[in-house]
Amino acid sequence: MPKLRYTHEQKEYRVALKDRTSIGRADDNEICVPLDALSRHHALIVRDGVTGTYTLSDNGSANGVLVKGQRVATVTLEPGATFMLGAVEFTFLTDDAVPTLFPAETLVKPVAAAPPSVVAAPAVVSAPSAAASSSKPLIPLEKLENAEAAVALLGEARKNILKEIGKAIVGQVEILEQIVTAMFARGHCLMIGVPGLAKTMMVRAIGGALDLESKRIQFTPDLMPSDITGTDILEEDPVTGKRKFVFHKGPVFTNLLLADEINRTPPKTQAALLEAMQERRVTVAGDSMELPNPFLVLATQNPLEQEGTYPLPEAQLDRFMFCLNLTYPSPAEEQKVLIDTTRDMKWDVKAVLNAEAILRFQALVRQVPISEHVALYALNLVRGTRPGEADAPDYVKRWIRYGAGTRAGQYLLLAAKSHALLQGRFSVACGDVRAHALPVLRHRIFCNFAAASEGISTDDIIKKILDSVKEPTYAKAG
Repeated sequence: MPKLRYTHEQKEYRVALKDRTSIGRADDNEICVPLDALSRHHALIVRDGVTGTYTLSDNGSANGVLVKGQRVATVTLEPGATFMLGAVEFTFLTDDAVPTLFPAETLVKPVAAAPPSVVAAPAVVSAPSAAASSSKPLIPLEKLENAEAAVALLGEARKNILKEIGKAIVGQVEILEQIVTAMFARGHCLMIGVPGLAKTMMVRAIGGALDLESKRIQFTPDLMPSDITGTDILEEDPVTGKRKFVFHKGPVFTNLLLADEINRTPPKTQAALLEAMQERRVTVAGDSMELPNPFLVLATQNPLEQEGTYPLPEAQLDRFMFCLNLTYPSPAEEQKVLIDTTRDMKWDVKAVLNAEAILRFQALVRQVPISEHVALYALNLVRGTRPGEADAPDYVKRWIRYGAGTRAGQYLLLAAKSHALLQGRFSVACGDVRAHALPVLRHRIFCNFAAASEGISTDDIIKKILDSVKEPTYAKAG
């Protein structure tokens, strides 16, 4: 059983390692060493689910992680390896009698403190993963080293993911495809739809198929930022009687977060979540903490009830990669929903990928090459939404108040890369860009009164732009 050995206050500790073991001076770490030289969350050790190797990473600490006197960002731990955190030396120990691929034993902390849970706010409801599957992911990580093999495996994984989610969700195939595309591109999604369209169950099913932890926050006017990120709570040590502040993580510390009715909470609380989305970390009392990887936010808005809402500002809307419109199911799909949900029926969603495989695929998306031809097409689509451009179509100048910014072009290309890989291709075409123009652009274009008075929506304008902007026939912009 792999362990860390270290000495603190003339006492030696040997602590068994989990799949994720954090080290720092705060009590919510798996290994707590209460010394000022250590940051609250100083370092992180993560086990590879296939090879069984352990990797040590600096978690944005002030004093760093030292290996042989050199500061390192990340290092693979070998048996007997030593490293320094502050003035404390840690030694990585292994036990050959126990295979390293088995789960680690329950960790015993050197400091008597119960592990904190999420903030117990009435408005926050934790949603457990749909499938606590103990089965191994279907894709061995060693097969992802070869790019061509990884592309083929991702295309197969897409089919299996949709198949597993389909056990719990009837219809909504296009929405699910777009969510999966955004996830592999490291993007977040804003879903607009009426209540009762299985948004919460969808998140649980996605979490089950991807072996990710999922949680849900119901946004209300009285929700506070600390209800999302977490807060320091004064607790008394039952042994010493001393009181100290212990950080309790909020529900944002998860892989898959459903932010339900995000427009029903004040801007201050919205900003707490949107900062976490952008930076993928939260800062509390001056301490910065990384969020789990991967991290995907699915936020919802109700298009019907606008009274008592706080619409998201343009800058915050721009943080979402996709804006997805959820529609009612077809008559046949709705009939199946009615039958299945009014009887005692259990659904078992099995894991297709795990977090490590998802991170590998996300990195692969960034490596996909984009030709200047495709990049120019995405650029022309984005610039075609801006009424201030000299060559903007008359209908754009007539109906649009503000067009899309540069981030729209970035997300168009990332979505195109992810879409191509999910289709089993390593080459990106203009058709991949067109396939996601609507969800990328619809919340980045703002119509004026003339469009509203004529009944013209942003989707109508985007479709006209797609018709008028042709694929470039040359490689470089003039």
